[in-house]
Amino acid sequence: MRLLTLLFLCSVGFVSPLLVAATAGQAGSKGAPQEPVWEALLPRIDEESYVAKVEALISAFERSTGRKLLPGEKKKVGVKVYTDSGPGMATPVPLVKAVIASLERRGFDHKNIFLVGLNALRLRMTGYLPSLVSGSTPFAGNPVYVLESGRYYDPVWFYDSPLPQRFDPIFATPDAGGVKGVSPDSTKDEDRKSFLATPLFLDADFWINLPVYTDHPTLAINGALVNATLWNASNTARFFRSPANAPAAVAEMSAIPELRQTWMFTLASLEHYQFIGGPFFNSLYTVSEPLVWLSNDPVLMDALMRDRMNERRKKNGFEPINEEIRTLEFAETLGVGSTRTKDAKIVRVE
Repeated sequence: MRLLTLLFLCSVGFVSPLLVAATAGQAGSKGAPQEPVWEALLPRIDEESYVAKVEALISAFERSTGRKLLPGEKKKVGVKVYTDSGPGMATPVPLVKAVIASLERRGFDHKNIFLVGLNALRLRMTGYLPSLVSGSTPFAGNPVYVLESGRYYDPVWFYDSPLPQRFDPIFATPDAGGVKGVSPDSTKDEDRKSFLATPLFLDADFWINLPVYTDHPTLAINGALVNATLWNASNTARFFRSPANAPAAVAEMSAIPELRQTWMFTLASLEHYQFIGGPFFNSLYTVSEPLVWLSNDPVLMDALMRDRMNERRKKNGFEPINEEIRTLEFAETLGVGSTRTKDAKIVRVE
């Protein structure tokens, strides 16, 4: 089944034949040891609690893996935040401030810790860019890279796909066939390419992923994998035309070696997540748990959240997340992580 999935992805242009060949002999990898998920309980949902628990989680990760979050040759570190569902469903500001505090404690200069987000308006609405009224921001001194400005892409680094150009990923409908100026038969070179956010893997010693969880009609789970891929590149909303396109794109992009090599881990707060109706924010379907997770396996984190969301859906009389959307399974096939939540090792950090 693993090889058949790879061959399918190869046939539609998402996976190279070399990648199929390289992974064809790894059918037994599902029995490989999983990366743990470190979990910390917040005594209160406030900045002080985040600072203490984030430091405890990062220290546990360093002790277990031997990987130290220290400045290297580039002396810079990137933090990928999520703001694309707008206020109410963005990466919590206290979580980001806690991550910055931990990085500074390990020797990074404040000005060398940069934040990466997709859209300027949503970054401003959620507090990551200065307020137009007061001019203030909690992140004074931290550079904020707005990907939609087009200044943080390199023509050498792109993900190639024959699907046509973009439409707005949040406010447009999944059916973009009627979007003005977009031809489903477009073959222009620029329409095929999604340029990657190169500061994260060219300018930084490493980067940290800080997603927020919602469901998604095309991707099933909008979380760790999607924040690191589709919300981290240009011209990606074109993939939302079909439930078959976006999951394959997420899986293939998440397996890009350069992105994976510098992706230190994912840190996610369950302070708020949405189990149905996403990625639009709807407070009626949000849940809050005082938990913070850290793991080097984004697939497992997304799979654990899929289980959690399905539990909430069941309690509220909704159908479970569509099992036909295979985003996580494709990513598992490409060796990005594991979907085996029954075998998950949750390590409580006190």
